[in-house]
Amino acid sequence: MAVDLRCALDPVAFAIERLNFTPDSWQTNVLRSSGQNILLNCSRQAGKSTTTAIIALHEAFYRPESLILLVSPSIRQSRELFAKVCVFLKMLEPRPILEEDNRLSFTLDNGSRVVSLPGTAETIRGFSAPRLVIEDEAAFVEDGLYGAVRPMLAVSGGRLILMSTPHGKRGHFHEAWKDGGPEWLKIEVKALDCPRISEAFLETERREIGDLWFRQEYGCEFLETVDQVFRYDDIERALSDDIEPLFGATTDNQAGDVRSLLGG
Repeated sequence: MAVDLRCALDPVAFAIERLNFTPDSWQTNVLRSSGQNILLNCSRQAGKSTTTAIIALHEAFYRPESLILLVSPSIRQSRELFAKVCVFLKMLEPRPILEEDNRLSFTLDNGSRVVSLPGTAETIRGFSAPRLVIEDEAAFVEDGLYGAVRPMLAVSGGRLILMSTPHGKRGHFHEAWKDGGPEWLKIEVKALDCPRISEAFLETERREIGDLWFRQEYGCEFLETVDQVFRYDDIERALSDDIEPLFGATTDNQAGDVRSLLGG
């Protein structure tokens, strides 16, 4: 009883005592965070998917009637994150009773559901009042989905976790990291900060994939895309809300379209 109470109150204790997983210091901070909005700008193989899989399972297991949505750019990626949740689920003793179990979702006997979805606005609009939404590879997820998610969280008061490696200076993940205010907990984990990634491996990777990709994939830097004609910062300086357009009012959406067309 004492162990179960401790695990219910502390996701780190849940990870260690129920799942036999000892988190890194940054993972401990994320697991124990009560923040509503979390940004994880992490190197490849830093452990972000493992961390959020534990959070998803902890929410489902200890908070009855919870809806947890796992969103990824593609169905294959959605299955990967969901599979990590399922691996941890099978480690629990006694094993929770499942009322529903299929390739992309399961429902516990306490009424909680974990559902994995490919990242389009159409797939998510049928769900309501999620307690937790985890957006994997958020830099590659359509901005339209982000716009569909936020109103759902406004009603439910649920949490949102965006996690990704950078993918250029574009999209909602970059905007939230660059301009997001104090409502966001921002955590950056570079490859050098991960004890499981050796310096020898990183040196080989830098030689093999080149400095640009290395800085993005392992250094967590938001860089100009390879095919970009104009630099993002130059585009931002060229746009102004103080100048009246020649042909009618320009909306925020139209300004965003300009940035996209010019490579931002």
